[in-house]
Amino acid sequence: MNIAVTGGTGMVGSALTGYLTKNGHHVYILTRNSKNKQNKENITFVEWLHEKSAPENHLPPLDAIVNLAGAPISSRWTKAQKKLIRDSRIDATREVIRIIQALKIKPNVLINASAVGYYGISKTEVFTEESGPEGLNFLQDVCEKWEYEASKAEEFGIRTVYARFGLILDDKAGALPKMMLPYSFFTGGPVGSGNQWYSWVHLKDVVEMIVFAIEHNKASGPINVTSPHPEQMKHFGQKLAKRMNRPHWLPAPSFAVKSLLGEMSILILEGQKVIPEQPLTWGYSFSFPYLEDALEDLLT
Repeated sequence: MNIAVTGGTGMVGSALTGYLTKNGHHVYILTRNSKNKQNKENITFVEWLHEKSAPENHLPPLDAIVNLAGAPISSRWTKAQKKLIRDSRIDATREVIRIIQALKIKPNVLINASAVGYYGISKTEVFTEESGPEGLNFLQDVCEKWEYEASKAEEFGIRTVYARFGLILDDKAGALPKMMLPYSFFTGGPVGSGNQWYSWVHLKDVVEMIVFAIEHNKASGPINVTSPHPEQMKHFGQKLAKRMNRPHWLPAPSFAVKSLLGEMSILILEGQKVIPEQPLTWGYSFSFPYLEDALEDLLT
């Protein structure tokens, strides 16, 4: 297949590109700067998001577009950073829709990134793809606007999937190395109440679920890209400590985390229990449904 990927050099994009090219597909990575990137076998870099760029003129007929573009959310949320987080996702998705409109031959499917932040936060509710948002916060607002822009692909008859990512675990990037750091210094322990839910997912399952959604015509609408077995923070920390052969003892109180991280502390202190009902219904089989197995694979 010919597959265009935005955000192709990030954690998910890099892993997805490696998986696709290894299986004989050609990946067209849309990038702001293609001049300093060398095309490789089955990988072509295409300039986009510049005033004079017209990526639609440099793309073949596509089977799928995977839109992963967006500024990282794991930095202190100043007013300027929040604007960047929101605008980078909205602007990229609008450009994806413009490209789709300009293509004479439309792709079969658009996989558009989103996040479980769509559901809001709760320590008691269980969220599936059928759930609506609870309350209102910054991330929820971003996710709703993000998915709305992506939904315009449906006007062109394109199957559209909203991949609501959970806490993605990888040993080299993302949240896990940061979570491991205090345990490395024997200072790890419960964060906040410890009762908040972490709807985690192994990076391998993220990639394989995206590919599953590309290949299966029955996949459409929102899908929760999370393990079927989320963990409360206190249990997540205990299992991580056990795998690292470190104690789980020194608590980080909520007020200290809020003082350090500001509004972004919601990512650590709050959460939601999310179940991936749709992928399971469609027949997706998880490589790592349980945290113990995921940590063993990543930290061996």
